[in-house]
Amino acid sequence: MGILLAHKGHQLDIVGLASVFGNADIEVTTRNAVHLRNTFGIKAPVYQGAGLALDKREQTPPDFVHGKDGLGDLGKAINPGAPDGDNAAQFIVDSVMDNPNELTLIVLGRLTNLAQAVLLEPRITELVEQVVVMGGAFGFGSVRGNVSPCAEANIFGDARAADLVCQSGFPIAFVGLDVTMRCIIDNALQAKIKKSQQPECQFVGAASDFYADFYKSVGFPGGFPMHDACAVAFAMAPDLFKVEEGPVRVATSGVARGQTIMSTDRNRVYEEDYWSAVGLARVCVDIDADAVLDLYQSTILEG
Repeated sequence: MGILLAHKGHQLDIVGLASVFGNADIEVTTRNAVHLRNTFGIKAPVYQGAGLALDKREQTPPDFVHGKDGLGDLGKAINPGAPDGDNAAQFIVDSVMDNPNELTLIVLGRLTNLAQAVLLEPRITELVEQVVVMGGAFGFGSVRGNVSPCAEANIFGDARAADLVCQSGFPIAFVGLDVTMRCIIDNALQAKIKKSQQPECQFVGAASDFYADFYKSVGFPGGFPMHDACAVAFAMAPDLFKVEEGPVRVATSGVARGQTIMSTDRNRVYEEDYWSAVGLARVCVDIDADAVLDLYQSTILEG
């Protein structure tokens, strides 16, 4: 949904896709990225990214949420061919260095590729326009985590990478559960998308049925949240979001692993101050959900 929103909208140009482990293992997510690129004529290379978190911890993909194929078990044999390369971190570095101060990096999964890119070339943190992260749960509007009481899946999946990126100096904007959980594709909109003759609509409509069924099973009978596409919408139309600024750190171990913690009081000195040397991030705390859904609908149906 996020990739096709960026592709069909007129505000953004996709210059590359980087896969990462998460909703499925890295071979599957890479295959899916190449399939999207080929099927919908996205003129951009695809690079395979990290298959494990920085700490090399093995993780089981949540196929009960996204299906075994990462696309809601569409039931189609997908064999789109190989990606354009197998080093997404180096691709990020090269792209940023070749296009200084021009690129927005939109991270819709684990932050592992971006952390590896920083380790390869720290200068990139000063040479991007912005980094937009779909991730985090900061507690605004009483929204909590989705893989633990305090952690969101993308951050939890590689907490060490997320904390490294937070400390790196990137100009980061977090589009987390605080806003994405308020932006719901309801049953009527899902039906409208599925009835469209647009190939993108038919694809996302079929792929998201499995996802909608998961959300019904956890108490959301009326629809499902539009997580990743909200981050793309922020890059397209940031005025539709309310943000607060503050340094962000991520808990990397223990019961709070994956929790995103923003310091909102810049004048206070804490006994253990892990935020004082960290640059300000923008954290989305509210959203004009109707306007974001209108942007998505008009773009995916008509763009």
